[in-house]
Amino acid sequence: MFMKKMIYRIFPLALLMGLVYTGCKKYENPAPVFEEFKPTVNTQRKVLIISIDGLTGSELKAIAPTNIEALRKTSKYSYDVLRGSVANDVASWATMITGVSYSKHLIKETTFQPTPKENSHEAPAVFRNAFDYVLQYKSVKTAMVTPWAELRNYVKVVDFAPVVSTDVAAKDSAINIINNSLPLGTMIVNFRDVEVAGATGGFVASNTVYKNAVIKADEYVGNLVAAVKARKNYASENWLIIVTTNHGGSNADPKPGFIIASNSSLKEQEVKKSGFNTVNFKTSAITATVPNDNGLYNFGDNKDFTVQLQTKFNSSSYYPQFLGKSTPLVGQVMTGWFWMQEGNQWNLEFGGSANGGGGKQQLGVAAGLADGSWHTLTMTVKYVNATTRTASAYVDGVFKSSYNVSNSKNINTNELLKLGVVGDNSDFYAANLSIFNVALDAAVVSANVSLKDIKQHPNYANLIGFWPIDEGGEGVLSNKAPNGYDMFLSGPFSWPSLGTNVPAGTLVDPNASGKSIILTPAAVSATMLYWMNVKILPEFGIDGNPFLNQFEIEFLK
Repeated sequence: MFMKKMIYRIFPLALLMGLVYTGCKKYENPAPVFEEFKPTVNTQRKVLIISIDGLTGSELKAIAPTNIEALRKTSKYSYDVLRGSVANDVASWATMITGVSYSKHLIKETTFQPTPKENSHEAPAVFRNAFDYVLQYKSVKTAMVTPWAELRNYVKVVDFAPVVSTDVAAKDSAINIINNSLPLGTMIVNFRDVEVAGATGGFVASNTVYKNAVIKADEYVGNLVAAVKARKNYASENWLIIVTTNHGGSNADPKPGFIIASNSSLKEQEVKKSGFNTVNFKTSAITATVPNDNGLYNFGDNKDFTVQLQTKFNSSSYYPQFLGKSTPLVGQVMTGWFWMQEGNQWNLEFGGSANGGGGKQQLGVAAGLADGSWHTLTMTVKYVNATTRTASAYVDGVFKSSYNVSNSKNINTNELLKLGVVGDNSDFYAANLSIFNVALDAAVVSANVSLKDIKQHPNYANLIGFWPIDEGGEGVLSNKAPNGYDMFLSGPFSWPSLGTNVPAGTLVDPNASGKSIILTPAAVSATMLYWMNVKILPEFGIDGNPFLNQFEIEFLK
């Protein structure tokens, strides 16, 4: 029995070994092959920034100069770079160099020193320029070439800062550095003649002097690009070339600028804001005002006018003022006009106490304000005679009520036109604020509530202010009317995205769910640091958007 069990155990083992043996097959051992080692080439990232001061984005698009157009074909670009709340030459350059908005750096004088805040004993914050970070973290050479002595002195910490006084000298000096400094890593070249040319005849493409200056600057851009491509080590370098501007227009009246960020690996694409953004007015600290309207929005005792605002209230607040041009209401004493929220009700208030007129005259209008929906509020004021001046209220184009405000007499005041909470807290969004110097009739109000293109309004010629309030960034509400002034935000404002939740007068963006890229001059240095692989740390305080980081799939191989 024992022997039988042993045979049963040994037999399977022997069978398994036989299978293993018969399953093995011998293969020839191939001769060794020795491949030549090929080192991996790491291209060096480098940045050339060219600023053509005074070149407006819209006019660059219209002129489309040859060399800049060639760069645009391999770039991410925008013709609508937002300007800051203070955007003169100094403030804009300080923002470009530091990556910090004016509201933080407070630099606006030619000394390039921050201006202390009014009624504050705090020392203004000081921010380092982008070159400083490059020199700290990278072993490269830096250069700043500008004919503007004060700007050159402000930057200071660069390896090359040749003293030049003209654009052509700036171009020649920049080319000399590009040709002779192999370690060159970041360079800014500044041209000023376009801004000077715009002062004669305007900053528009139709001005031959301005256009010719743009074409000459474009020639210099071509010269600089050619010099970069002729560098001895160009094949092992990876250049980002940014063409931009400190601002469009003049020092006194700056306009939106542009940015073209070009690299051979980038696909041509215009970057834009997607969806709808507006300001959330929640406290009296957040307001938008016209600093000086030169009397344009004073309507005296006999002028006709219309004010319209599309708004969305998120709370049922009582008695906050939210739009107007008026002195503070003290009891019944006031001069001017304003709108007030009273729960779901919209109140119109008029007074002329300071000008010999009566005190507060109020009209309450059932408006359903706090239902969480967008509504269009329209007020028309029509002078009839010395004893009759009619203020009428419309909600979503439907007439609601009217009253006689002639007792207020002259409503002129030196107070600023103001959008935002006054007197209490509230919570509302605002859009498409418009002011006409005529009292629109009921049919026109009704027919144009949902008008998407303000230029198609039958009374467009009478429009003296139109603020879409859809910038999405910075502190300027741009006036899009043929006449009037920009508004400026103050306080801790923000630009929340509402996507496709838009008022009646705003087009729904079909790409609302796509990439939303909002650019300001601060994006210039932020993008420079990003390209140079300098990590932007929170303590830098940089506001700029290093927007190329959203397109890495195109250039990170």
